[in-house]
Amino acid sequence: MTDIPLTRRRFAAVSAAALAAGCSPKGTAMKAPASRQFPPDFAWGTATSAYQIEGARDADGRGKSIWDTFDADPARIRDRSNGAIGCDSYRRYAEDAQLIADANLKHYRFSIAWPRVVPDGAGAPNAKGLDYYRRLADASLERGVTPWATLFHWDLPQALQDRGGWANRETALRLADYAGHVADALGDRVKHFIVLNEAAVHAVLGHVIGDHAPGLKDAAALGGAIHHQNLGQGLAIQQLRAKVSGARIGTTMALQPCRPEGDAPQNLIASTAFDALWNGGFLDPVLKGAYPKPAEEAIGSLLLPGDLDITKQPVDFVGVNYYSPIYVKLDLNSPARIGFGRPPKGSPRDAFGREIDPSGLFETLMRLKTDYGDPLLYITENGCSDPFGDGPAVIDDGFRIAYLRQHLEAVLSAREAGARVAGYFHWSLVDNWEWALGYTSKFGCVAMDRATGVRTPKASYAWLKQLALTGALDAA
Repeated sequence: MTDIPLTRRRFAAVSAAALAAGCSPKGTAMKAPASRQFPPDFAWGTATSAYQIEGARDADGRGKSIWDTFDADPARIRDRSNGAIGCDSYRRYAEDAQLIADANLKHYRFSIAWPRVVPDGAGAPNAKGLDYYRRLADASLERGVTPWATLFHWDLPQALQDRGGWANRETALRLADYAGHVADALGDRVKHFIVLNEAAVHAVLGHVIGDHAPGLKDAAALGGAIHHQNLGQGLAIQQLRAKVSGARIGTTMALQPCRPEGDAPQNLIASTAFDALWNGGFLDPVLKGAYPKPAEEAIGSLLLPGDLDITKQPVDFVGVNYYSPIYVKLDLNSPARIGFGRPPKGSPRDAFGREIDPSGLFETLMRLKTDYGDPLLYITENGCSDPFGDGPAVIDDGFRIAYLRQHLEAVLSAREAGARVAGYFHWSLVDNWEWALGYTSKFGCVAMDRATGVRTPKASYAWLKQLALTGALDAA
């Protein structure tokens, strides 16, 4: 964690609040579910993102995105690959839609590439780009699969970045324009929309740490990346509501319990401060019409009168992307006094070295119920990667089945405790291009041969197929 802007004064205020709250965890403790049966109307699906799977970066008038610029430097990508081919889903979309249908998954969450629709970030839409998403939606609907369109999954048009990106308030206005174009073109066949995907990840990793596009390492850029994404989301929701009859609109966030490393009180203070930025900085504006104090301080003068009336738009659901808790510690060498900590010794880890802890998903769902007005919830991403490497995918992926089973037990437990969780989208359909990790990380329930593009279902695909058919979660 690098230079998250939190002043000494604000850190002191957060310190007092954290110490007053104490170190004991909040809320209801997770229990084993009494029933392993999901209801018949529970939504089972899978999720992808445009830059990771589509390829065809130069096809049909698509413009350049910040990720095209970022991965043009091979040193930034673990295996020195790029997203030029992805999974070739721009051409193989019908095959992928069939894979989803054959797995009894009735919902497909994909993202629309902003530069494919508005190549220069502003101005008239690209008809050929919109035609592709019409074909994708139709291919899904023809197979009994409901399309869920995410508008922004990190691939900002480079032309907007050249004008300041999210530091420029204009980008929020352009997101609303783009949403309007999508609504006009797809609103007759797509009714489920997600505006932002994991805005916290894009803000922090892309603008402060520099591991993601646009590759900035500038603490001062964080305020704009937080607020203008939230502002743009509010404006985009207004466009979708006005233009799409029967629309169901939500947002998807990377929500992680922020836990202190060890028992040191100063680490509790640091984790409380980071939670206010990472989770509260995006939950609060849309659901409460306010910012937590540390996030508000990062935003500063960018917050104008009336902005919070725009960010607090009614949403039909909140999407939860969950993989692990995040551990935080006091770091006196950082101007923010905050640094990444380590999970407890001996805890199970995923390929990223993150703790595998389904109770963190339960905690997140219950927090949304008790602290944020009990919204309708969907798990819009959850899954795990094969061990990192350049070798072939693990087809007999029992480790993935075990991971999914544990997290779905947490979903059942949360439902029994009153959380309104209505569906689950597995990340991801096909092993794809995993951002700065290239092809070394594989999240799919379907493997892909990079040389031929041939898809091979894994054991987890068959497991998900049976689960989606019956709704009955098997025991280990």
